Amino acid sequence: MIITISGPPGSGKSTLSRILSVRLGMEHISMGDVFRKCAEDRCMCLAEFGILAKSNGDIDREIDEMQRRIAKEKDNIIIEGRLSGFLVDADMKVWLKAPIEIRAERIAKREGKHVLTAMAETSEREQCERERYLNYYNIDIKDMSVYDLVIDSSKWGPEGISDIVVKAIEYLV
Repeated sequence: MIITISGPPGSGKSTLSRILSVRLGMEHISMGDVFRKCAEDRCMCLAEFGILAKSNGDIDREIDEMQRRIAKEKDNIIIEGRLSGFLVDADMKVWLKAPIEIRAERIAKREGKHVLTAMAETSEREQCERERYLNYYNIDIKDMSVYDLVIDSSKWGPEGISDIVVKAIEYLV
């Protein structure tokens, strides 16, 4: 089984993926971690690396091709990434959403920064990513039609969301 978990920054993708990985005994692969590692390797913050990626399509294409390759080579995995639902042939595709204010609070807490800073950086990052995805793949990240489940992570806690996903998996035909 292959599950994709997607959503904007701060929506709870990593938290849900870790919980599901333990509950379902599946390997968790985070494309965000891969992207962050690439930024770190270049001594850049995420915003700077996003701008670089916007001007150098090879960066995104390499990471996205890695995602496709992993999904073809492995089974029993959870792939967490913004484009995973679009790029990976999965048994279950989940999109997490939440208002920007809530996501910015989560990011600010996680990264030890002011909420307004987190909100500005997140908005900039989302716009940058949206432009890149449209430009490279003609993918509109706001198109929810590829997802089996769209869950508002501001309405349920991580355990509740994992219960929803596990229950949906139980009912897969």
